[in-house]
Amino acid sequence: MTAAVFNHEGPWTEEEYLALGETQQRVELFDGSLHVTPAPTPRHQNISGELRAALRAPAREAGLHVLEAVNVRLRPGRIPIPDLVITGPIDFDELNVEAGDVRLVCEIISPSNASTDKVLKMHYYASAGIEWYLLVEQANGTLHLYRRQGGHYIEQSVTRPGDLLVLTEPVKATIRPEDLLP
Repeated sequence: MTAAVFNHEGPWTEEEYLALGETQQRVELFDGSLHVTPAPTPRHQNISGELRAALRAPAREAGLHVLEAVNVRLRPGRIPIPDLVITGPIDFDELNVEAGDVRLVCEIISPSNASTDKVLKMHYYASAGIEWYLLVEQANGTLHLYRRQGGHYIEQSVTRPGDLLVLTEPVKATIRPEDLLP
């Protein structure tokens, strides 16, 4: 992949981006530019796995799916890879999940990408019409739940370790932040 990236001139098209195939790094496409991050830390992956496990049964009961690290096409040429999504029915053989199929998107904040998750991706997800956005602070497990209002998100709750996040939409679930931490 390195040669393909460094020999490329000009903005990336969605077709060129998808032609990169699977990589060890997370490579996201934002309006012609690639955003590359190294593989997540074990702490990050533990949080993601525990959160997926907590949401799996409630999602199934609601007829939904919980997926980790999949391409989500927000619009042509804008494809992030969120840490976790809850979707409606999708084609599991497609390269991308369409934003219209995503009910909740979750990012686990890492020190290296905090501004991307809190500003850029938050704006892009809201603009794409994704109703719910969950941000998880990796350092302490605090959960920030946002709901879309118009073209932006409004914070609905902040849940710290010792408290409970009670979701009623898009699934019915109760999450204890401390259960997500290693």
